[in-house]
Amino acid sequence: MNRHANNDEQKQFYIATANLLNFANPDRIYYDNAPAYDRKAYQHKLQGITELLSKAHADIIAVQEVWDSDALEALAVSLGFKAEHVIAPLASNDRTSQYTQGHGAQKTPAVGFISRFAQLETTLLENIVPEAVIDIPDVGPYHQFNRPPLLLRVDAYGQPITIVTAHLKSKRAYFLRDESGNLLEDMDDPNIRVRAKLRSLCMRAAEAASIRMSIIKRLQHTREPLILLGDMNDVTGSVTTQLMAETGEVNYDKSMRDVALFDAARIQTRYGWMKDVAYTHIYQSIPEVIDQLFVSEEFLPDSKFSLGHVERVDYFNDHLKWDYSDRVIDHGIVRAKIKLYD
Repeated sequence: MNRHANNDEQKQFYIATANLLNFANPDRIYYDNAPAYDRKAYQHKLQGITELLSKAHADIIAVQEVWDSDALEALAVSLGFKAEHVIAPLASNDRTSQYTQGHGAQKTPAVGFISRFAQLETTLLENIVPEAVIDIPDVGPYHQFNRPPLLLRVDAYGQPITIVTAHLKSKRAYFLRDESGNLLEDMDDPNIRVRAKLRSLCMRAAEAASIRMSIIKRLQHTREPLILLGDMNDVTGSVTTQLMAETGEVNYDKSMRDVALFDAARIQTRYGWMKDVAYTHIYQSIPEVIDQLFVSEEFLPDSKFSLGHVERVDYFNDHLKWDYSDRVIDHGIVRAKIKLYD
């Protein structure tokens, strides 16, 4: 399947994250204001994403913006995986799905995984943890994720690893609308625009806090490694991203290592300079890293509890320099190479 599939001499694997930019089945309306892909456009997108991801040689791929599991399975097969290696419950095209009844994602795209490793557990984080629920201005309590994160626990060469992928609320202003989707606010009013952006920030903060609390339960007083990756919709040092990781707390309290997460790009043992030239998205003409990969203490090379290390992190982003019409996705791909100790 890929060059690491049968490599038992070295326990290593590649893990990547990729936002697939509204990846849907052909002839399927996903947004009311967006045209469906015809067969030619779908094949172009499938082939283009395949070409980009094939260079990553990933064993585990976390994906965002998926509308249909059939499309994701087609991508998996084109990359050398099997259809059963796909996990995307909220984009399911299986008619027996309790979430979608086979219709795929509705109203908003979903996250998912392609993984060659045996699946030990799959859990959707649908609800905001009660302690993280906050009131969104003019909206009320934020109880449920707009795009629920997905937790996957795998067996990697006999080592259980918990992996969480997320796609947090964007910075895009959240304007009030009626049940029919009609605007209730003046988008051109600068004060209203600020308030609308405040709503988005509050939503992202609640989501980040909820993910953090869910992760703590998995990390506290255990030695099982955890990886968090996905489209965080803000830079690595932002308040919301650091709310999930709490890396800085380790500087003041070493015991925090047990539950903190560490930016894989900063703890990699090779090519550490790459973090200084990386970007995964261009927002308002400014390149930034909003697609990220964090690991727990078990992948810190200097930890007494280390079970492996991040050898290197790579950014695949050349396609972001292409003309817009030539881009099949609008985010860079982040990939980490992780080596497990015997």
